[in-house]
Amino acid sequence: MTKLLLIRHATTDSVGKRLSGRTPGVSLNEEGKEQARQLTQQLSKIPLDALYTSPLERTLQTADYLAQSHGIEPIIDEAFLELNFGEWTNRTFEELAGDPDFQRFNTFRSCTRVPGGEMMLEAQARFMAGLQKLCAKHPHETVAVVSHSDLIKAAVAYYAGIPLDMFQRLEISPASVTIIEVYEETARILLINSTGELKP
Repeated sequence: MTKLLLIRHATTDSVGKRLSGRTPGVSLNEEGKEQARQLTQQLSKIPLDALYTSPLERTLQTADYLAQSHGIEPIIDEAFLELNFGEWTNRTFEELAGDPDFQRFNTFRSCTRVPGGEMMLEAQARFMAGLQKLCAKHPHETVAVVSHSDLIKAAVAYYAGIPLDMFQRLEISPASVTIIEVYEETARILLINSTGELKP
């Protein structure tokens, strides 16, 4: 069994306002830095054997807090990179609200391709392949992965058997922790979207 801690990066000035996507230079704001400090405190009693992260600044910065407190080196893995939002990258949600393609993306997520970007199914397959590699590499260990909201939702949906078209019912907050145990024959979702103290 491998225990996965799926962690969303802490908040930035763009969270809830625009689709940052893979835009470079999007960093944690002061609130996000405080969230990352609190996250580190909340996970202080949880032993981590490995720490992986998306290569974007906001995930790297969040992972760095954990790396320092646990004395481990974060490993960058592009399997955990944000969804490619193509032509929607860095547009505000207000700008996208009247776009029929964006509306369809949020209601028929499984079959709607982002213009110039990924389908959610492709991103889910990429993310899950990355997680399965970690499980093979880290049997009987606890592994943290710092990534992005939609990708973590997609992983929860995969392990829970929830269709992607319904995954918007899941909430993954900034600096939250979702815990999943993956066995050879099954998986168990222990916790979703926790922002409180965790005990070993």
